[in-house]
Order: sequence, then structure tokens, then C-alpha cells
Amino acid sequence: MSEAGDKQGFLKGEQQAEKIYFAYSASLRIFGHITDLDEITQRLGVVPTYTHRQGDRRGLNSPLYKHDIWSYTAPVKTSEPLHAHIDVLWNIFREHKQYLLQLKQDLTVDVFLGYRSNCDNAGVEVRHQSLEIFGELQVPFGLSIVVA
Repeated sequence: MSEAGDKQGFLKGEQQAEKIYFAYSASLRIFGHITDLDEITQRLGVVPTYTHRQGDRRGLNSPLYKHDIWSYTAPVKTSEPLHAHIDVLWNIFREHKQYLLQLKQDLTVDVFLGYRSNCDNAGVEVRHQSLEIFGELQVPFGLSIVVA
């Protein structure tokens, strides 16, 4: 690792100024051309934590969204380990597996995992029991990593 990539000053023997944090999240996302967001909400039995419609914007100068989205983020503290987020998400949606697989015929269904930290020399571990959701929904395990 170069000193330029040494955000924490470890290579120079410096102490870190701010406390190290780790934040995790797991969301079920359904996106594409969704004719009725409310139907998905009714069928899944939970209110989405985020939605937008094709053509909406995040902000005045942002590009237009290219698709509709229905997203639900597991209600778990970000400080809890990643497997806790995944497990809560799967416990909520496990009984709706067939419906989610049916939606995949016309829409994209995925599990979006997030990992944020200010530590540039750490990793993430997920217990094998928590990986069931990916096999059952036939979606890849993908992890968005942000080090700031």
C-alpha cells in the first residue's frame, strides 16, 4: 500500500484522529418498469423504505432515474454486524420467496449490501447461515464498500 493510500496514517506511525466506525446495511430491491408499487407493498406486507419512479430526480441537477424502484432496508442498527442485517431481511421476506421469484420474470430483484467505514485496512465476514437468501432468491452476493 502506498502512503497516498494510507488514509489512517498507519504506515507513518501516526495515531488516528477520529474513532473508527463500521456501518452495515441490507436492502431488498425490486426495480424495472413497475406498474403498481402499491401492489408490491401489499403482497410483501411491508412499507418500502424507499421508492422512486422512472423520470424522477434525486435533486434539481441530478439525472433522471431510468427505472422505477421499490426498496426495503432491514430495520437494524448500522453498527450491528452484516449478518444481522441479512438475517432480519430474510426473516421478513422468506415467506414471500415464490412471489419474489415470480417478479424476477419481468423485474430485477436483488439484495443490496452496504459496508461503510473510515478504516482502510479491515474486512467483512458473513456467517454461512446468513447466505441462504442469495441461493433461495437466485441473486448474487454483492457488497458495496465505501471507505471514507
